[in-house]
Amino acid sequence: MPGIDECLLEAMSLPGARGAWLVDWTSGLALGSAGESPVGDHETTAAESAELARAAAEFESPTADSPASGASAADAVLPEPAAAPVEDLIVTTRAGDHVIRFVETAFDSSVCLHLWLDRSTGNLALARIRLGDLARRLVLG
Repeated sequence: MPGIDECLLEAMSLPGARGAWLVDWTSGLALGSAGESPVGDHETTAAESAELARAAAEFESPTADSPASGASAADAVLPEPAAAPVEDLIVTTRAGDHVIRFVETAFDSSVCLHLWLDRSTGNLALARIRLGDLARRLVLG
């Protein structure tokens, strides 16, 4: 089971990987980083990743009785599906793709992996699969 450094090195071995971070998304601090940063500073990238992760973690889908959901009285009879936790976020830019994968931990689960891929040489599907595997195997502590 990989630790932080091994995890980031494995993430950087993916095709098109330009940078990788392990971020505590409650504080915005980088627990580790490898490669380049899209803004030239790893701590700024970690803080921006944390903002995205916090927004996704706090997202709640509208409920059946919420006027914003557009549900009719007939729809209210059917139970609402349980909101599934967000597994990852994908942000695409003209220059690259960013995959932010949430990491389940024994303590507070406030950690995420962020991988920056070159858009022309990266493989987004492979990155999602491999980051999911890394997140499951990562050992913190």
